Amino acid sequence: MNHIALQEERETAQEHFSREAITDLFDLPFLDLVARAHEVHVRYHPRNEVQLSTLLSIKTGGCAEDCGYCSQSASAKSGVKAEKLMDVEAVVAAARDAKVAGSTRFCMGAAWREPKDRDMPALLDMVRQVKAKGLETCMTLGMLTDEQASALAESGLDYYNHNIDTSRDFYDRVITTRSFQDRLDTLGRVRKVGMSVCCGGIMGMGETREERIGFIHELANLPEPPDSVPLNALVPIPGTVLGDMLADTPMARIDEIEFVRVVAVARITMQGSFIRLSAGRESMSEAGQALCFLAGVNSIFTGDRLLTTANNGGDADAALFRKLGLEPSG
Repeated sequence: MNHIALQEERETAQEHFSREAITDLFDLPFLDLVARAHEVHVRYHPRNEVQLSTLLSIKTGGCAEDCGYCSQSASAKSGVKAEKLMDVEAVVAAARDAKVAGSTRFCMGAAWREPKDRDMPALLDMVRQVKAKGLETCMTLGMLTDEQASALAESGLDYYNHNIDTSRDFYDRVITTRSFQDRLDTLGRVRKVGMSVCCGGIMGMGETREERIGFIHELANLPEPPDSVPLNALVPIPGTVLGDMLADTPMARIDEIEFVRVVAVARITMQGSFIRLSAGRESMSEAGQALCFLAGVNSIFTGDRLLTTANNGGDADAALFRKLGLEPSG
C-alpha cells in the first residue's frame, strides 16, 4: 500500500498523517523528499522569506524538572545559577532591541515547572508592554492551570510554547518529573483559551529514526497541528545528563542530512505551520542550514544567545541571508 499517495489525496493543510505514511516519507530518497517538502512550502508560505524571532531567558536556572538536556535543571551540574524573574523594564528594553535588530516575534522563557500565581502580574505586564512595541509575543513558562492560561490569553499573549521534546516512547528516557500527558494537557489548555501553540522538540538525544517518526506523528496528529514547530539539534552541555552521556558517544548525535529529513517531513505533515530552526544551528554548516530552508524552514531564532546556549548572531544571519537570497518576513 502506498500510504503517501493515499494521504496526499487529502487537500487541507490540517490533514492527519498515519505513522505508516510518515515512515514512507522518511524512507524516500533524500532529494525526492526535499523536493516534495519545498513544493509544499511554497504552496502555503511566501518564497524566500524567513521570520526572525528573539528568545530571552526571563528567569534562569533552578528549575525543579530533571530534563536531561537542560543546563537550567536544579539537578544539573552545569554551573548555571538560579536567578530571579527579570524586571519588566529590562524585558521591555530587550524587546525594543530585538525589534530594532529585525525580529518580529519576541519569546520569553522561564525555567520553571510552572509559574506561581505571585509571578503572574509581572508576566502579564511583560506581555502587554512587549505587544505595545509592535511585536508578536510568545512565552514558555512550563505547565499552566486553566486560570493562568486564561489570564495570559486575556493579556494578549499570541503564542505559548510547550514542547513535547521527543516521541511518547522515548520520553521517559529524557524526563521523569513531568509526564508526556502533562505536556498534552497544557497544550489543550492553551488551545482552549484561543492562544496559538508553539510545540516542537529536540533531535540527537540518542533516539532512533523510529522515535523521530513517533515525534512527528504526535505533532501532526494533535487536534490541530502546532502553529509554530521549533526543531532543535541537541547542544550537549557538560554537567547535564545527556551532555555527559553523549560526550563519549558522538555517533548518537543526529547528522545534518538526517536533521534535514526531519525538517522536510515536518513541513509535509504540518503544511501551514512555521517550522523554526532553533537550538543547535550555531554548529550547523551554511550548507546544512541552506538545505533546512529549502526543506521548509521559515523561522529562526536570531541573536547571540538562546536562553543559556550560544546562537548565531545577527551579522552571521544577515550574511547567510545575502548568500541565499532570503529576506526577513514582516
